[in-house]
Amino acid sequence: MKKAAALRYDSSKESAPRLLAKGQGQSAENIIKIAELHNLPIKKDEDLIELLSKVEIDKEVPEALYKAVAEIFSFIYKVTNKQK
Repeated sequence: MKKAAALRYDSSKESAPRLLAKGQGQSAENIIKIAELHNLPIKKDEDLIELLSKVEIDKEVPEALYKAVAEIFSFIYKVTNKQK
């Protein structure tokens, strides 16, 4: 079953990334559709999604996941800068 999560990080307002949404099945499809509609980069990482599925929505990502989440944000930074 497909799973998805959405993260946000605003370093001027937050000390760590937050989980905005998570879901599986139709909920995951909806998260992906919204990301596509807003031209947001999508990165597949099945291991990370399993870990993020244990985080409550609107909570900061646990410190143990910082490295994996940082890799996702690095990917997003590279993709968005190539598009400019």
